[in-house]
Amino acid sequence: MPSNDAAQSRIRVLVYGGGAVGLGIASCLLHSGSEVDLVARPQTAAALASEGLIRTGIFGRVHAKPGSFRCYRLLGEACGGPYDYVLVCTKSFDSSAAAQDLASRRDGIGRAHLVLFQNGWGNAEAFAAHFDTQQVFNARVITGFRRPRPNEVEVTVHADGIHIGSLFGVDAGPVERLCRAINAGGIPCETTDAIEKDLWAKMLYNCALNPLGAILHVRYGVLAEHTVTRDLMDRIVCEVFEAMTAGGYATHWARAEESLAVFYDRLVPDTAAHESSMLQDITAGKRTEIDALNGAVIRLAGERDVETPYNHAVYRLIKFLEDTSDASRPKL
Repeated sequence: MPSNDAAQSRIRVLVYGGGAVGLGIASCLLHSGSEVDLVARPQTAAALASEGLIRTGIFGRVHAKPGSFRCYRLLGEACGGPYDYVLVCTKSFDSSAAAQDLASRRDGIGRAHLVLFQNGWGNAEAFAAHFDTQQVFNARVITGFRRPRPNEVEVTVHADGIHIGSLFGVDAGPVERLCRAINAGGIPCETTDAIEKDLWAKMLYNCALNPLGAILHVRYGVLAEHTVTRDLMDRIVCEVFEAMTAGGYATHWARAEESLAVFYDRLVPDTAAHESSMLQDITAGKRTEIDALNGAVIRLAGERDVETPYNHAVYRLIKFLEDTSDASRPKL
């Protein structure tokens, strides 16, 4: 049941994207008593309308019944605005299209704060091209979600609470209510004034684990158990760290070696059972987010004359897997 505090601060939220992350966050908001609209693909929207939204896994079971929220196939169909928040839960390669779609419906979403629940680096710029940067916030998520059915999400692993903040120097006060609602719904969430450092910390984590997990078809924990894969991850992380530093960005550690100590001592053990989202995409014949991960590192490094051979290698291997899995076909 929603807490009294959550009920008193009821918020109106549009979740744009009905994948695993979108459904996971929506389940928290519904459980804490928020008013939620979802925009999802037709198959997902139909399943949600008929069976509701189900969350299982390490934070417990939640079932938001049909009729307790609204679900739409297209943004233009949504009629629950204006919203307090729009949560963008699309894949990173859809950022530009999502930003344009949302910008074309300003009357419907109002002056909502946009929060980007996306992987990789560069998403904020796509939205800043269409919205006032005072509206744009990023979320850093190191929680594993899996979607076994169109209307069901499983929380598989959790390494740290969700952090939400601005890459544009905006105070995080406007997203405090959102964080409280997510937290009350079952997943720890808080604001931060160090989201850049958080996102680059996640880049160090994702660029090592996601592609190798997909290429080798293993869970995260297996990659850390073998010398050969540990060596590859060490080299990938060192390249990411060098490109990040050369680009003028920073994370929570002064040296790559310090980040690797946390990576192996805490982050990988906490998420050892997780199957890379990139592996899930490859298996399903879908496009991956490699361009916003290792691809973003390669682009940044190229601008600063930093060599990234190991990131190049895994990037090319993932592109090969995308091509041979017919990733160009549209999927529901």
